[in-house]
Amino acid sequence: MTAKQSPLFLGIDTGGTYTDAVLWSEEGGPKGKVLAKAKALTTRHDLAVGISGAVDAVLEKAGTDPAAIKLVSMSTTLATNALVEGQGGRVALIMIGFSEADLARDGLKTALGTDPVVFCPGGHDVHGNAAQLDLSGLEAALPELGRSVSGFAVCAYFATRNPAHELAARDLIREKTGLPVTASHELSAKLGGPRRALTTLLNARLISMIDRLVAATEGFLGHRGIAAPLMVVRGDGALVSAAFARQRPIETILSGPAASLVGARHMTGLDDAMVSDIGGTTTDVAVLDGGRPRLDPEGATVGGFRTMVEAVAMRTFGLGGDSEVALEDGALTPKILLGPRRLVPLALAGMVHGEAVTAELERQLRAPNPGRMDGRFAVRTGVPDRLAAGLTAPEAKLYEAIGATPLALDRLLTSNAQNATLNRLVARGLVHICGFTPSDAAHVLGKQANWDAAAARLGAELFARRRDGRGQAIAATPEALAERVLVTLTRWSAEYILETAFAEDGLDGAATVAHALVQRAVDAHPGIARLTVALDRPVIGLGASAPLHYAGLAALVGNGCIVPEDTDVANALGAVVGQVRVSAEARVSQPREGLFRLASGQTVRDFTDEAKAIAAAEADVRAIVAERAKDAGTDNAEIDVATEFKVSTVEGQRMFIEAHVVAVASGRPRIAV
Repeated sequence: MTAKQSPLFLGIDTGGTYTDAVLWSEEGGPKGKVLAKAKALTTRHDLAVGISGAVDAVLEKAGTDPAAIKLVSMSTTLATNALVEGQGGRVALIMIGFSEADLARDGLKTALGTDPVVFCPGGHDVHGNAAQLDLSGLEAALPELGRSVSGFAVCAYFATRNPAHELAARDLIREKTGLPVTASHELSAKLGGPRRALTTLLNARLISMIDRLVAATEGFLGHRGIAAPLMVVRGDGALVSAAFARQRPIETILSGPAASLVGARHMTGLDDAMVSDIGGTTTDVAVLDGGRPRLDPEGATVGGFRTMVEAVAMRTFGLGGDSEVALEDGALTPKILLGPRRLVPLALAGMVHGEAVTAELERQLRAPNPGRMDGRFAVRTGVPDRLAAGLTAPEAKLYEAIGATPLALDRLLTSNAQNATLNRLVARGLVHICGFTPSDAAHVLGKQANWDAAAARLGAELFARRRDGRGQAIAATPEALAERVLVTLTRWSAEYILETAFAEDGLDGAATVAHALVQRAVDAHPGIARLTVALDRPVIGLGASAPLHYAGLAALVGNGCIVPEDTDVANALGAVVGQVRVSAEARVSQPREGLFRLASGQTVRDFTDEAKAIAAAEADVRAIVAERAKDAGTDNAEIDVATEFKVSTVEGQRMFIEAHVVAVASGRPRIAV
């Protein structure tokens, strides 16, 4: 790099289907300049393959020396997709001071599923006073748990006021098993034990996935001679170092969508817009207000679970180019249904596996009648064998029968019980289902041509000959079916955008209203009550397939739809133009009159003077956030501290209840020199 040359920035986005890469320079005006962009298929069995494919293509297009890259920043939808699809490693949940009844709150029992849970006496009260801790039950269970889980989640009662019991359990687990442990106080300072436990559980499940992603990226960069810091986009759009993200992968949920918001604002210059980002697995819809994404104060909701992760107020729907195409059950004229599960498109499976896929599709087409499992295959995802720990005997038997080459389901499955077993393997992230998707429909119509169009058409023929309630084929031709699928996807996209707008406006029943309005617009049946709807701001359409799927969107949402030139790499671009932003919190409470208790970080201290306690709290959070900012990847952070008091007035006298102190540090990430 010459003295006059601006540093080069490499952005990477690892999505469910594609890995994108973009090379960006600060030169070229306020928006900088995209020097090159490229895509490669995400390779879940070895993420480094997809990353290297995209980055190598970018470097070749730009003709750039890898050593000139001074910062690498990455966003990912892997964590989001895993939660939407119910995937992740098997984790043991350790609950200290809680009862089994607490599992019924905040969806914790549903999220836990069949994963093990251990209850231990202990925990603290609201002022940080300890109950008697007993970890003997945990210690007795650790030998078996250490062999059957990939990590641990520890949550203690009121750990945000005193984390001592979580720390004791964490240290014991690490000593006895050596496996990753997530403690709830490390992720959130908010009260609400079951929801904090849920957040901790999901974090522990995601550790191995994000660890593999970071390791694959770091390994690739090392091999290419790129000696630059690696950053990861968090769910609120901020950047953090890769090491920081490895410990707190839950904070990368909505990472890809958050990066896309940053990218959308950067590319269009619009301060107010609805942003809809369609990928392979999900559609993510959010609002730009005054140039900043709206944040969800209650925590991000993904896959039906409300977490304690501060993130963009993003509504994530299981709708994308690779969504499962299904048929409504029991209707005379059945509707096309999409998602929420992601399938491997037949066109993609055909491109990768060739005759192994197309020969089976042709065999099924020769059958005189359509089969229930036509056009469906199972294939291993290629994850390490250790992640298959804890399978039941039927699961293990079926998993052994599935290999690296897609196997037709009508050859694999012999009973409905086996179908349920297969779905459990899919939920564990061990197996993919291949089947017909909107991406296949686009190939059938010649609107997409990067995979095997012949395999897609065979799948469309099989699906089109399925019967409605009258016994008639649901579509006359594969092309008619494909057109119907794509129209459905655009229609559902409009419904989800309007649903998000209504929900942001606080309207109850947002989904029902959105569906009714879009139905009226599409079917051209205004009825007695004429209903129209128009957004007050345009839609920014993002994603590689946005130009296709959003072409007819404007008429359904009553405002313009802008698809930027570099929409296909909005996430990767957003990853390199963001800032590091971290926070730290402390609380001062009054257990009894004249005693002020400060809980900050992992320490609890008592003061007899309110002013001294507040000053200590502000000093603590400033020091903690400065250290976190360095760990997160910036050396020049600006720190703001805000203190909020809760007080009451009794007989004219001010009575201190609690103080909440928050420090926020922000700055551009450090770059290689």
